[in-house]
Amino acid sequence: MKIDVELDTRGLNCPLPILKAKKALSTMTSGQTLRVVSTDTGSIRDFAAFCKQTGNELIDQQTENSDFIHILKRR
Repeated sequence: MKIDVELDTRGLNCPLPILKAKKALSTMTSGQTLRVVSTDTGSIRDFAAFCKQTGNELIDQQTENSDFIHILKRR
């Protein structure tokens, strides 16, 4: 999968990963993908809710060790 923008939010707690993702998405064009890496355990729920509210597509969520990886597609 082609990732257009990567964002490392490790060490940041809610709502900072979402806010940084929102800012990154605002600079992207429709259809581009954003990969966000977070260590906030609540980010799985937060990114699902964020995508539902904003209309961006949540393509995938994974857990690797203590990292939570979220792949979003810009609406």
